[in-house]
Amino acid sequence: MCCCPGRFVETLLPKMNDWTPIAKEYDPLKAGSIDGTDEEPHDRAVLRAMLARYAPNKGVVGDPQLTLFVARLGQETTEEKLKDFFSRYGDIQRIRLVRDIITGFSKGYAFIEYKQESAIKKAYRDGNKLVIDQHEIFVDYELERMLKGWIPRRLGGGFGGKKESGQLRFGGRDRPFRKPINLPVYPINARAEGHIDKRQRSRSRERHQEWREKKTDFFQDRGIEGRRHDRSHNRHKEQTEERPYKAERNRDQERGEKPRRRKDNKRDRSRERDFKK
Repeated sequence: MCCCPGRFVETLLPKMNDWTPIAKEYDPLKAGSIDGTDEEPHDRAVLRAMLARYAPNKGVVGDPQLTLFVARLGQETTEEKLKDFFSRYGDIQRIRLVRDIITGFSKGYAFIEYKQESAIKKAYRDGNKLVIDQHEIFVDYELERMLKGWIPRRLGGGFGGKKESGQLRFGGRDRPFRKPINLPVYPINARAEGHIDKRQRSRSRERHQEWREKKTDFFQDRGIEGRRHDRSHNRHKEQTEERPYKAERNRDQERGEKPRRRKDNKRDRSRERDFKK
C-alpha cells in the first residue's frame, strides 16, 4: 500500500473513464444496482442469478451478430406481421417467434435475423418503440450468445423489468446505468493508519468554527443582546411604576376607604400635568 495519502486516495477512487451506461459483461450483482456499484445482493433474485449456472442454447441457429431481439409483443402478433414491419430495414434471413410448448401461445418476444450488418443496425436504431397491434415494442441485440456471463430473466438476471415487481435490472438499453458519484472511499482503519490527509482530517473542525462565527455575527446583526437589555429595562420600569400604586392602595385600606383603581391614578396624574401647563 502506498504511504503517500494523496496517492492512496487516488487508488481508491473508481475509474470513471471505464464507466459505460451499457454493460460490456453481464454481472448479476451490478445489474441489480442503479449505478453498478452494489457490493451485496439486495433481493433473492439477484442472489439466485449469482448462483445460477447457465449455458446458451446450442440448438439456436443463425448468426448472433445479425440477430435482433424484439420484445413486448401482443398475443395477436404473428411472424407475418413482424416480417411486414421489419423488412423495411433490410432483407430478413429468418424470424423465430417464441411460443409456449403446451399452449402454442406467443410469449411476447421474437428473434429476427438479417442478412446484412447495415440492416440490423438500422433496425436497432429506428425499430425501437414502434407500435405493433397497439403494443409499443422493445428492440435490442441478442444477448444470450453475445454478452459474456448472460443470465436470463427466469433465473433472476436479464435487463429492464417493472417497478411494480421490485426487481429492476440495469445496464441494458431499456434501463442503462446511471453515472456513479465520484467520491473517495477510505477503509475503516485508514484514520488509525494515518493515510488520511491532515487537511481532510481538520476540515470538519474548520467548518464547525466557521459555523460558530456566522452564528455570532448573526446574533450581533440582529441585536439579540440589545433586545435582552430592553426587556430587562422595561421590566424594571414596570416595577417602579407599580410601587406608588401599591403604596396608595395600602394607605386607602388603612383609612377604611375603597381602594382606588389604577385608571383613577393615571387620570389624576394627567390632570396634574394639565394644571401645571
